Amino acid sequence: MSTVSKALAIQRMVAHDATMRMLRADSIPIIASLLAAHLGRPGARMATDELFERMDADLELLRDHFDLPRTARAYCDDWRGAGFLQRRPASGARGETLELSSEAFQAIRVLDQLEEPASTVTQSRLLSLAQAIKSLAVDTDPDAERRLAALRAERDRIDAEIERVQHGEVSVLDERTALERATDILLQVRDLPADFAGVRARFETLNHDLRERILHADEDDRHVLDDVFRGVDLIESSDEGQTFSGFATLIRDPERSSALEGDLAAVLERSFAATMSTDDRRTMRSLVRDLKSNSRDVHLVLTEFARGLRRYVYSQDFQRDRALRDSLQQALAAAGPAARSVRPTADLGRELELSSLRLSTVGELVLHDPADYDTGDALADAAESQLDLEALRAIAREGEIDFAELIDNVNAELAVTSPVSVGDVLRRRPATQGLGSVVVLLSLASTYGHVDGREVEQLIWRGVDDIERRAVVSQHLFQEAIV
Repeated sequence: MSTVSKALAIQRMVAHDATMRMLRADSIPIIASLLAAHLGRPGARMATDELFERMDADLELLRDHFDLPRTARAYCDDWRGAGFLQRRPASGARGETLELSSEAFQAIRVLDQLEEPASTVTQSRLLSLAQAIKSLAVDTDPDAERRLAALRAERDRIDAEIERVQHGEVSVLDERTALERATDILLQVRDLPADFAGVRARFETLNHDLRERILHADEDDRHVLDDVFRGVDLIESSDEGQTFSGFATLIRDPERSSALEGDLAAVLERSFAATMSTDDRRTMRSLVRDLKSNSRDVHLVLTEFARGLRRYVYSQDFQRDRALRDSLQQALAAAGPAARSVRPTADLGRELELSSLRLSTVGELVLHDPADYDTGDALADAAESQLDLEALRAIAREGEIDFAELIDNVNAELAVTSPVSVGDVLRRRPATQGLGSVVVLLSLASTYGHVDGREVEQLIWRGVDDIERRAVVSQHLFQEAIV
């Protein structure tokens, strides 16, 4: 590629690619932090109302450092229009969900790499590269003799390793090398969300292209329609569909997925895993589950597109769209010559009433509920009655603990002897409010007294139901009067 063509290609990418648009945004700290916090996990998808509520709470904290005059809903609408977010209908319920686009995943990944740059050349990466090249060379070699020689060499190496292990010569990786390999694995794992989002985006593009081909197919180019009518799944049979189907079959295989889970569990039990961060260990522990979840989501998208394409053809909806396309083309063809003699602002003598409603998602509509404005029956004046002071005092004691009574009990016991324990207070002055009195006495002793963790004592009291109860606690002592 020449310098000019390369420069033009990069210019086009900067102008139209959502990843570059996000990285060039002035508010990139806000965009990246909010989207990564709420939607940066593999397969993360959130209902719009829940996402707006959580983001609004974060915006309140961010406003101490940034100028953020708008709401989370307004920001998310802008980010969806810019290609950072994707909106999908919620499955199994009314409403919509939002998730990151593949371009947003890539932008966040670039920022993570800039914030925490990884070592570019490591021993484990070179070994993996060499092994991959060697496997590719062997697996693509048509010469049977060379294939046999490679297999025999691998067998001899394995036999020699078995013999060494049988003699007790077990060599394991040192912690530095093991941690290095685990880091390389995690770097690949962190790219998976962007990869899955990219697969979904490619399926959407493929679905759009197939519908466009169906719409524009003429009598001489009807193989797309013929394939659909014959039952051929054009999306799943595409290169992208076959690649993903192979991966999905592999990850859904019970034997292989169980073996992978066992290997991950074994790695996390090694001593070097203790030096890994909590997030890294959690990522490795949930790797298989995340792979299955993302694979299931992409497969649902693939199935939905395939069914929609088949329904689009079988229902003859494409014929209606063709008629609309022909009408639009005829109107445009007639408008060309007319534009040379009629000004666009000329009065044509016809009136067209335009809708004054703002076009927006139906999810913004809020139903009117008359019950929200119903204040109930009018309050009537209560009849006069005499108040019983003792009954009011009993109601008040049921609602709150009588601190004054308990403090007086403690001070009265301290006037006789000091120190005095909570058990001593309860033996001579019963807990009139049951367990509540006991808890408050222990709290007062912790605040104004002393807790002896080496000694224990038994507390005995009667609850409000007049049943005796006991508890063994550390000794709580009062030494001075509570003021």
